[in-house]
Amino acid sequence: MTFRRSKTDVHSLPSVAKYRSKLRKSLTPAEAAFWNLVKNSKLDGRKFRRQHSIGKYIFDFYCPAEKLAVELDGQPHFLEHPKLNDLSKRQFAESHGILVIRFENKSVFEDADWVLAVIRSNFGWKQRTTRSAEPAATPPS
Repeated sequence: MTFRRSKTDVHSLPSVAKYRSKLRKSLTPAEAAFWNLVKNSKLDGRKFRRQHSIGKYIFDFYCPAEKLAVELDGQPHFLEHPKLNDLSKRQFAESHGILVIRFENKSVFEDADWVLAVIRSNFGWKQRTTRSAEPAATPPS
């Protein structure tokens, strides 16, 4: 039996499959550390995928059960052009009912418990009218 994609399916498009695979093989240190925290459904039994594509965009991590994408940002994301790309990426995801939460790379190393708490606080976000965290999360001072 041959699998046929729905015309409206925007997840894991074949056109970006090779690039996703390449990214999974070369995780940044922050991505590798985060992956160790969530792989094998370690975070409250939720499955996360690495380098998951939605449309033409590739998200660092995606939890299908929660429709939640997690992005880890290093220095390049604070420049103007990447900020615009991040905005269009977030808007595209939200137009498909997906919440995007962003963290700075250093947060994964300096306050992993806080990062996981923010993610947990957004589990079930689709059932609530307000989110527990802004899309750009920063750790408490």
